[in-house]
Amino acid sequence: MEGRWRGVLAVLVILAGLTASGSSYQIIEGPQNVTALKGSEVRFNCTVTHGWKLIMWTLKNVVMLSITSQETIITNDRFTSASYNGSDSFISEMIIHDVQPSDSGLVQCSLQNSDVVGTAFLSVEVMGTLNIPNSSLVVTEGEPCNVTCSALGWTPLPDISWELEVPVSQSSYYSVLEPGDFTRTLSVLALIPLGNGTLTCVAELKNLQASKSLTVNLTVVQPLPDSIGEEGSSLPTWAIVLLAVGFSLLLILIIVLIVVFCCCGISRREKEESSYQNEIRKTASMKTIKAEPETRLKSGKENYGYSSEEARRAQIASLPPKSGEVSLPKQHNYSSPYQEPKTRQPSPASHPRVSFDVASPRKVRNATLV
Repeated sequence: MEGRWRGVLAVLVILAGLTASGSSYQIIEGPQNVTALKGSEVRFNCTVTHGWKLIMWTLKNVVMLSITSQETIITNDRFTSASYNGSDSFISEMIIHDVQPSDSGLVQCSLQNSDVVGTAFLSVEVMGTLNIPNSSLVVTEGEPCNVTCSALGWTPLPDISWELEVPVSQSSYYSVLEPGDFTRTLSVLALIPLGNGTLTCVAELKNLQASKSLTVNLTVVQPLPDSIGEEGSSLPTWAIVLLAVGFSLLLILIIVLIVVFCCCGISRREKEESSYQNEIRKTASMKTIKAEPETRLKSGKENYGYSSEEARRAQIASLPPKSGEVSLPKQHNYSSPYQEPKTRQPSPASHPRVSFDVASPRKVRNATLV
């Protein structure tokens, strides 16, 4: 709202000045073209003759300042004015603070009742950013390498150069627009380094003599000696053949060792199984030897005439007593309940002998096998 009132007041002042009487005044020197960096302060001067009533400043045909001998009417806070009186002229100055790219355009200084207009052009440039992919580079000594530096957000696009603080045998650079992005430029440095140092990418706005730089470290390492496959440093043919043969023999030796280890493992396993089977056989044979006497005893013919002492006593007890038998006195309790019958020693003759038991009328025949 305040800006609108200021605009209305400026129009009224202009109309009042146009209707005022007076002689014609002249602009001695109008404003000059200015190229400024974004965010900076810009000044335009307009020198006129004495006796003026109204000075107006416009930017892109919009009144920004209206100056009279009594007061200054301001329509934008970023615009201010200053004045200087000379012996035969008056200097009016318009100051633009924090200039922006949108301020770029035509600047005019005009007087009332005068057909002369002082004209200048304001150009605002923007300094963007620089970027190098790696802040520390490691390359091989004596080998070609490329380093890239990109500039983004610059208006207009800057001029990019390189400052080398490394020993090189050859270097060159060129700049191209980034494919698909015409607001970004890319500079490529090609060099053959011979030692350590720094590389500096410098982007400059020629109109303002303003620049920005970015520095990276370059570390050079020695090339690998006798590296296979590199031009000028490959091994001779006989050495390659010798290496191939050596690798083949080593492979064959490894295969032979694997086979030997496998055979040794199988042989050891067979020996263990054989010893285990021998132990089993030995144990079985020992059991067979122990069982042979029993088998021999069982293999004789059965003596049907032999009767054991227990069987004879059982038979005697089951028979009824006879009148002709002589009763024997009972044994006392302290005597042994069992007494072995006295057996008669066999005679030296090998013929069988028949014996009769007095206690039993049953005839028992004993046969002795030799």
